[in-house]
Formats: sequence, C-alpha cells, structure tokens
Amino acid sequence: MLQFCTSSVLIINVYVLIFNDPANNIRRDSVKKNDDALADHKDEVYYFSALVIDCLTVVLPILLIFTILAEWAYICAISLVVVISIYILLKRSQSHLKAQQHLPSLRADISSYRVSVVLVTCLSILAVDFKIFPRRYAKAETYGSGIMDLGVGSFVVANALVSRQARNITSMRWKAALRSISPLVFLGFARLISTSGVDYQVHVGEYGVHWNFFFTLAAVSILTSIIRIHPKYCGIVGMLVLAGYQVWLNFGLNEYLTSDERSADIIGQNKEGVYSIFGYWGMYLIGVSLGYFLFHNLSSKGKIRSTQVVKVWVLAASFWILAIILDSYVERVSRRMCNFAYVMLVFGQNFQVISILTLAGSISHDKNLVLEEAFNQNMLGVFIVANILTGLVNLSVDTLSASPLAAFMILVAYTFTLCMLAGLAQFSGVRIKFW
Repeated sequence: MLQFCTSSVLIINVYVLIFNDPANNIRRDSVKKNDDALADHKDEVYYFSALVIDCLTVVLPILLIFTILAEWAYICAISLVVVISIYILLKRSQSHLKAQQHLPSLRADISSYRVSVVLVTCLSILAVDFKIFPRRYAKAETYGSGIMDLGVGSFVVANALVSRQARNITSMRWKAALRSISPLVFLGFARLISTSGVDYQVHVGEYGVHWNFFFTLAAVSILTSIIRIHPKYCGIVGMLVLAGYQVWLNFGLNEYLTSDERSADIIGQNKEGVYSIFGYWGMYLIGVSLGYFLFHNLSSKGKIRSTQVVKVWVLAASFWILAIILDSYVERVSRRMCNFAYVMLVFGQNFQVISILTLAGSISHDKNLVLEEAFNQNMLGVFIVANILTGLVNLSVDTLSASPLAAFMILVAYTFTLCMLAGLAQFSGVRIKFW
C-alpha cells in the first residue's frame, strides 16, 4: 500500500531537486503573473513548455509505477531514496551554510504534498477500471485498505491543513459560508443525476444509494461553520468526536453499516455516507489543528526548520502506531465507516508523505513547479474534471476488455489532458475554490 505513494512523492522530489534549480529562472518567471491572463506569446510558450516537461518527468513516471512497474515499486522507491540522499550530501557539502540561511518553513512542502494527493487520486479513479491496475490498490469492500481507500481521507486532510480555520480566519459570515457550501451541494446533486441518467455503475455500499463524496465535503463544511472552534482546540474536539463515534460503532452501529439492511427513509438509504460524516468531521478538525500549529501559527514562524521537521516525523510515527493499535485491538480499518483506525491510518500515510517531502525541502528553497501551481490553485476543480473525464472514458470504452497497451495509452491521454486543462485554468487566472 505504501510503496506507490512513496515512489510518486520521491519522483517529484528528484525532479524538483535536480531539474528545478534556482539558477534556472524560466520556470519560475513563467509562473509569476498578474491576476489578468498573460497575453505575451513568449510567456505562453515558456509556461506550456514547462508544463509539458512536468508531465513527462513527473506524471508519466508515476503512471508507470502505478501500472506497468507496479511489481517493482519497492525497487523504484529505494532507488529514488538513494538518488535523493546522494544529491543531498553533494549539495550540502557545496553550500551548507548558504542553505541553512535560506531554508523555508514547512509550508513550502505542503504544495508538493497536495499535488501528490490529487495526482494519485485522479490517476486512481480511472486506472482502477482497467485490468492493468493492480487489484491490491483498489478499494476494500468493508474492512482493510488499499491506495484508493486513502484518497477521500487524504483529500479531507489536504484541505484541512490549509483551510481558513487552520489559518484562524473566522470572520466569514453566514451568507458567505452558505455560498461556499452551495457549489458542493450542487456538484453532489449533479453527480447523482448524471450517474442515474446514464445508468453509470455506482457501488451502493461505498456511500449509499444517493450519497457521494461531494455531499460528505458539504456536510463537513456545514458542521464546521455551525460549530465554530478555535484551531488550537480543534484537535481535542476532533479526538473526542472520533472516540465517541468509535464507541457507537462498537456498540452495534458497525454491524448495521456493514449489513444489507436499508430502511426506506433517506438516512437508511444512505447510511454509510451519513454516519461516516462523524469520522470525516473528526478527521477534518484534527487536520485543522495540525495545520494551525505546524504551518500557520504566527508564533511558530520563527522556529528552526529542523525542529518542525522532527515534529512531522514524530507525528507520522505516532499516527502509524495508533493506527496499528486501533486496527489490532479496537476495530479493523474501514473507509466505509471512517472509523478511528482509518482516520489514524490516513494521517499516518499523509504525514509520512510530508516527512519524505522534507528531504527535498531541507536543501531546496525554490521548488514550485508549474504543475504544482496549477493543481494547487484548482485542487477541487481538477478533481471534478477528473471525474468528468473518467465518466466519458467509461461510457465510450469497454475498459475491462482493453489490452494493457491500449489501457496505458488511454491513461496517458487522460492525464495529459487533465494537466493541460489545469494549466490552462491557472494560466488564465481561473480559480475554483469552494471550501
């Protein structure tokens, strides 16, 4: 489960470290622009050339590990660790003092982390429909976890760490809060209507008959808007919510959620999606607290980076230990219910990714790729487009009958189209942000 995420993150790190050197200003200059769309043809060529290079050197290798090289993912990860380690040693021996003076805060690593989350998620939702995709990476039915089980939780954590709440911005009025939530509700109904209208295959046991991921995001956002908690207390409240929810699960709710029993009311029809809101809300609150203390708290900006890095590594190890203990002695990991063990697993995996990214950040202070900027500016928008493209591919191609070569070429075209659309939106100054 871990080798693919580790390999994908390391690919981004290797490219950032070796090819995105501060001395090369073409990439950085092509991203800097005014709020209005750039009109200069030369800048346009530089921008999209850089974006194509990012696709070839970052996305394509990840796609290879995701499919053709899946059996060699561990070897690829180890090889990339060796490459990064050697580069770090050489770089530090050449400019150790200069690097120490200009090291950024951990907030600089969140960009690469968010890109890795959305890339893995967007690639997974289409690749899983082809036989070239290893079945061990697919979603578990009830208990257990694969790469795809981590997608929804990682998306929630990635948003929580950089949310308004994590930045302690609580001045949003009710009307503004409703406006920010309404697009998610609209997208939820749009997905429901579109999948029902074309008879698109939907696994009822994942969220329920009518529920989907966008409704979950909207519900978490509504709870966060109604129950306003200072970010320094969000972690405690989140743990209490998860503990209470887990007790409820152990006292019989888990049997109900895993059974085929469905009442005629709206809650019974969508029991998995409705009850898992408690787990995702607890997850979001913990993410807000961690984002506040690690990345956004004003009192922590002057801290030495090494101290912050140690905290990230300690947190990653702690979350993994908690996930193992809860999985072994309380209840097995279940994305379907979003139980305590699943939440800790998601945090363990995500903070492991961030800790790996600190390897690059420890020696590189100028590491924003065009691809990173594009995906970060429209994270949810990219996910929406990925879902649309996935639906179109499934409606036009018999994915289960596709040969490995045909499947790989379709995935290449899909990822290239997704990256180009994200880049076009970023280049044109279009930003889609609901949460």
